[in-house]
Amino acid sequence: MPALLAALGVPGPAPALAVPPVRAAVLLLVDGLGSELLRRYADDAPFLANLPDLGPLTAGFPSSTSISLASIGTGVPPGAHGLLGLALRTGGELLDTLRWTAQGSRLDLRDRLVPEEVQPVPTALERAAAAGVAVTVVSLSEFEGSGLTRATLRGGRFQGTYALGDLAAGVLAASTSPGRQLCYGYHRDLDALGHLYGPGSLPWRLQLAQVDRLVELVADRLPPDAVLAVTGDHGMVAVDRRYDVDTDRVLSGGVAQVSGDPRARHVHVVPGALDDVLAAWTDVLGDGAWVVPGEQAVADGWFGLPVAPHARDRIGDVVVAARGGTAVIRSRAERFISRMPGQHGSLTPDEQLVPLLLAPPHPRG
Repeated sequence: MPALLAALGVPGPAPALAVPPVRAAVLLLVDGLGSELLRRYADDAPFLANLPDLGPLTAGFPSSTSISLASIGTGVPPGAHGLLGLALRTGGELLDTLRWTAQGSRLDLRDRLVPEEVQPVPTALERAAAAGVAVTVVSLSEFEGSGLTRATLRGGRFQGTYALGDLAAGVLAASTSPGRQLCYGYHRDLDALGHLYGPGSLPWRLQLAQVDRLVELVADRLPPDAVLAVTGDHGMVAVDRRYDVDTDRVLSGGVAQVSGDPRARHVHVVPGALDDVLAAWTDVLGDGAWVVPGEQAVADGWFGLPVAPHARDRIGDVVVAARGGTAVIRSRAERFISRMPGQHGSLTPDEQLVPLLLAPPHPRG
């Protein structure tokens, strides 16, 4: 996002990536579009596979949607914006950052855990709007005004969508409107099918083909002074080995709370239990995960450096990043996601690496 802002002439620090100057920029986020998966299944997405790629980029840790949306929306790493897990410990509560509810319930926490305070870093969309750029967010209608939208993508006009057709129409309408334009578009279904059937499954591959056609349609109609950038928020792996914190007495011993994701866990321990919990999780998970003290994860830069003060106590006393096909599930607290064959969140290239594809407008003739 900082590179697109620079291409639009918005003042700010020099970005790490160079995008040529444009009047309009569209960033299309395809949820679950990992670089390794796109390379592996390039035959299902020939248009995407042949676009210039400024990546792969590293999505950050944990490599999950709410964390990556905050990184994209703010232009800073997870340790700076503070959204550090699908389930986030903040204000003494476990917040489901996708739904902005208390974990495992429908209790809306937007009033008690104000999104703009939980994630206080100004967004790139706000910066663009302050510089006179018209900003549009084209995403699913159900996300308008949601806690996650307010936390990560505040600052633009929201245009709700229901399917691929109105997503394409929405981003094209924004890119063809007069003046400088910044548009963020979002597509969810590739990630959803990866979770439900596994990455690389036939449903997932057919959905990837639909995404490929979507991007080609938009690029074909893009005005000559605009650019379409396509990226993902994470990749995905298939899991075949599950450890259940809710039923395993060894893993739950000495633990006060468990937050994060099945592939990236924050373990918050009761006073005095750190050494025992660290040893137990290391022994049980073995080569299925990296298990380190939270202080070490911070020092080693897992969340980016520096870590902001408001984010520090959200990091577990023990931090776990899964390896291979391992998932650390919570069968009672997280019933639905615990059963899914496709997961993400850890430090592996399959999960962290995402493309940054640039689609200039097609020549007409």
